[in-house]
Order: sequence, then C-alpha cells, then structure tokens
Amino acid sequence: MKNITVRTLSAILAIASVGTVAAERPNIILIMADDIGYECFGCYGSEQYQTPNIDRLAEKGIQFNHCYSQPLCTPSRVKMMTGLSNVRNYSAFSVLNRDQRTFGHALQEAEYRTCIGGKWQLLGAAHYSEQFRAKGSWPRETGFDECCLWQVDLLGDRYWNPLLFINGENRQFDQDDYGPDVVTDHLLQFMEDQRDVPFFIYYPMIMVHSPFLSSPASESRTGGTRQQNFEDMVQHMDRIVGRIVEQTEQLGIADNTLIIFTGDNGTHRTITSHLNGRTIQGGKGQTTDAGTRVALVVSQPGTVPQGQVCDDLIDFSDFMPTFLELAGVEPADNQDGTSFAPQLHGKPGTPREWMFCYYNPRPERTTPVRFVRDQRWKLYGDGRFYDVSSDPYEKRPVEEHNDAWHKLSQALGSMPSEGAVLLTYPE
Repeated sequence: MKNITVRTLSAILAIASVGTVAAERPNIILIMADDIGYECFGCYGSEQYQTPNIDRLAEKGIQFNHCYSQPLCTPSRVKMMTGLSNVRNYSAFSVLNRDQRTFGHALQEAEYRTCIGGKWQLLGAAHYSEQFRAKGSWPRETGFDECCLWQVDLLGDRYWNPLLFINGENRQFDQDDYGPDVVTDHLLQFMEDQRDVPFFIYYPMIMVHSPFLSSPASESRTGGTRQQNFEDMVQHMDRIVGRIVEQTEQLGIADNTLIIFTGDNGTHRTITSHLNGRTIQGGKGQTTDAGTRVALVVSQPGTVPQGQVCDDLIDFSDFMPTFLELAGVEPADNQDGTSFAPQLHGKPGTPREWMFCYYNPRPERTTPVRFVRDQRWKLYGDGRFYDVSSDPYEKRPVEEHNDAWHKLSQALGSMPSEGAVLLTYPE
C-alpha cells in the first residue's frame, strides 16, 4: 500500500509539473506592419508620427535597435516564418514553397491554437503569372487553425470595401468596411475564444502599404496627400495595436501574453520622414538601412524587463527559434536563426555576431545580392564594404580591410552563394 501511495504521489507530482510547464508557456502575438521602417515610431525618436501604443509597448518592455528584415515583403515573410535564409528556400515572389515547415506548424504541434490575420500573398493569387499562380501554400497548410486574410487566391481591395479570405472562403465586404479593422475584430474574437489555452497569433498587417488612402484616422474619406494619408495610416495602425493590447488586459491574460511588434521592410520610397535631424527617404526594396532596418519592440508584463533598450543584432530568421524556445519545443537542426528568448527574460543570451542577407525577389529576372553585416559594418558579396553607422546610404566604400572586414568575410564564405531554384511543381 505504501508503494502504491508513493507511485500515486509521484504521478500526481508529474502531472502537476506538466501543468506548471504548460501554464508558463506564454501566448504569443506577433504583429508585423507592412512597409514601415524604424524611422516612423516615436520610441525610435520620431516626432512626426503618432504611435503612442507602440511607444508604450517599448516603455513597458524591450526596444531592439538593430533588427533587420529582408528588403521586400515576400522575402521577409518566408524568412520569418521558416527560420531559414532566403538562399535556402526562396523561389518566387508571392510564393511560400509547399514543403516548408513554419512556426505555425511547430506551435500547432506544441498544442497552441493558431490564427493568422492580415496579408497572405504566399499562394500565388490569380492575378500573378501562370508560372507562379497557385504554386505556393494555403494558410491551413502552414499550421494555422483559423485565418482572416487579404490576397490568398484572389486580390480585391484591402482597405475600404475589402475582399477577405476567412477560414476557407472569400467574402466581399461593404464600402464602409475597413479591411484592417475587420481583420482585427476577427483576431480579438479568436483571443476571447481561446483565452483558456495557449494561442499563437501571427498578424502580418495589411497596413501601411500603398495605396495611401484616407483611413479611419483621417479627417475625411476623400482627399489628402500621399504623405498625409500615410501618416494617418500609421496613426490608425497604432490604434489597432492598442486594441490588441487592451484585449489582453480585458481578458485577464496580459501577464501571460508576449506581444511583439515589428515591420516587414523599409518604408515606401515616396514617403519622407524626419528622425533626429535627418531626412530619411523610404527605402523599400533596397538593401540599405532604409530598406531593411525595422522596429522591434517586445512586451510581456512581469516577464520582459521594463524600459530596456537592446543593441543585440536580430535577424528575421531569429523569430522561429525564439518562439520554439518560449514554447518549450526543441529547435530544428537546420535553422539559420538564433533565439533571442533569453534577452526577453533579462538574460544576456548568445547574441549573433553577424546576419546574412540573400536578396533575389524575382529570381526569374533579378540578380541576387548577398551581404553580411553587424551593427556597424557591412560587406557585400561583390566586395563593397561600408561603415553604415556613419554612412547609412552607403555612398563611401571603405577600402581598409580591418578586423571587422575579416570577420564578415569569413561569415560570408560560410553561407551558400547560390539560392533556391525556380518553381518546378508539376501542373
């Protein structure tokens, strides 16, 4: 009888231990705005844009000063979702190869409920060339239980009068419906429905991509310059972030919910911003800081240290291994990313010393660009070397081969020089 009691007690303790681990796993909400560089946020020094909710996340959490995306949307999404450099698995614009394992798969397998809302553009919608049309992935194939998305198999409008793909069906909304708000409402409902279980929300926002139309933050539905409408769109995007934060508080899950905000690439080239005495022309599609340096703020009350600024280097391949570590999942052997989960718990972690970018957005017609960089120095595959801290527009190549050049040269040599082949799926 004593042995039975001991065994029973051991089982109870084991079950309790598992329950504790499960309870400690945070909900994860990843918000990624579309086409906006770091220069458009108050927490990074801007006085031009109104972003009080994102600024508040930074005040209550960690602001990373050196997060780098790919220069364009699909390349960034493929890298972020798979934890792999584009050199390994990127094959076409608007396409995520069907054989790729994503953070959605990994967290779904870890018994998270998963939802994606916002912009998809990873299937190859009907308006693309037949070469790429429907050659990519459907949302459910990438590990998401629910979805509310713009541009899956059809295009349609994204802002007013939107066409959205919701859990397997396209739905046309009315002229007074605003796409980003419809998506946000869907995500808020998902949070309420799943409040008692671990959940993962990936919100690749529809905003603030062109066309630069009036938004609910604008004084009027008509008129406004591109620049003014963009600034209004940034303000409304920030309000959406505030709604998500408020929902976690109202549901009583704020302390167990990690909220991450970033952008997918630099700002549109027609947009001009002012930051710390400098005028920054949007650099979307370019490999300079204006095209690749994005905001990254992370908050979770009681877990993420408050009011911290971190200069560690963060690459978009780092998100997947970070989420796996937070969820208690073993990392994949073939990941290019480095987890920054320790930094989110106030520990030094193992920051990466360099990041690698392979950029070939339209492999059927573009020439690949390769570079490696750290916080200050940047070395391209063609030999150009820059001190980007003093030359962010890369106008003055450095001729001296200093210690940083040797480090980055070795790093560049460790990565493949040729990327994935074009799509070869059978018809």
